[in-house]
Amino acid sequence: MTVELDLTTDPVDLTAALVDIPSESGDEAALADAVERALRAQAPHLEVVRSGNTVLARTRLGRPSRVVFAGHLDTVPANRNLPSRRTDGVLHGLGTVDMKGGDAVMLHLAATVPDPKHDLTFLFYDCEEIDASRNGLNRVERDYPDWMTGDLAIVCEPSNGVVEAGCQGTMRAELRTTGVRAHSARAWMGVNAIHALGDALRVLAAYEPRVVDIDGCVYREGLQAVHIAGGVSGNVVPDEAIIRVNFRFAPDRTPTQAEAHVREVFDGYDLTVVDSAPGALPGLTAPAAQELIAAAGGTPVAKLGWTDVARFATLGIPAVNFGPGDPLLAHTQQENVPTDHITRCADVLRRLVTS
Repeated sequence: MTVELDLTTDPVDLTAALVDIPSESGDEAALADAVERALRAQAPHLEVVRSGNTVLARTRLGRPSRVVFAGHLDTVPANRNLPSRRTDGVLHGLGTVDMKGGDAVMLHLAATVPDPKHDLTFLFYDCEEIDASRNGLNRVERDYPDWMTGDLAIVCEPSNGVVEAGCQGTMRAELRTTGVRAHSARAWMGVNAIHALGDALRVLAAYEPRVVDIDGCVYREGLQAVHIAGGVSGNVVPDEAIIRVNFRFAPDRTPTQAEAHVREVFDGYDLTVVDSAPGALPGLTAPAAQELIAAAGGTPVAKLGWTDVARFATLGIPAVNFGPGDPLLAHTQQENVPTDHITRCADVLRRLVTS
């Protein structure tokens, strides 16, 4: 069944329409098709390009500055939270928060602001909720690098309608201990690798994370054990054990510096970094960022978590998070967004891009 989207309708209604088109990661084709059709039909002022299940659109008006908006089309798997429904000023359903409310605001702006004061780029991409290697922005950066450039990038992830600046970096590492197997009835003949993790667990329990203020935004670091594995059977002294740790680090550290810190904390252990992604500095001094802050009101806060703003920051583009919905409800069965969040975010971004 072909679904037609009306991009000029109220952004709340548009959010509900987007939610009602299932788009679990890897299965975004139907939604990408609908977005592409609507942009081509209702926004003739935009250049539109399709790349897999990513849809790109932009103005080319020769403005002295460009703002890039980014939003992913995919969701986590449904959990008895489709289709959308409304109760007392709240829109419920999968993706209302993460992040079809933000997508709806972007699409509404794309179609209804043909003469913005900044040139505008809109990136609607696939596979954000799964392995980073499949993220559609990788393909955009490789095949259409000029579409990633601008004076400010706004990732419309949920932020409670507050400007969330930058983001934390993230690193996962494994600590491995080895021992000697033996029958548990003759344990003195072996060396227990699980017991050897004890010191590392005590280090984690006593660890005091940094709290870092960068341009008035406070980032809280965290080093946590997130998985532990070991053991052979119920009557064998184990000869191998692993702790997986996650380090969320402030954006004033590079991944190299973050790794050095983790290795220092666990000095003497066999440690392997599994993956790592840099954070993003706030970038609030950019003129377009200052315009957004003025339009949104309030005080910017640090983004505690990793988002695709880091991709733009790596390219030297100031980037912030700004979108409707409470990020704490993302990925939950109870996912919902107050409709006035959507309306307010649409109004703020319209002020940003119009004279």
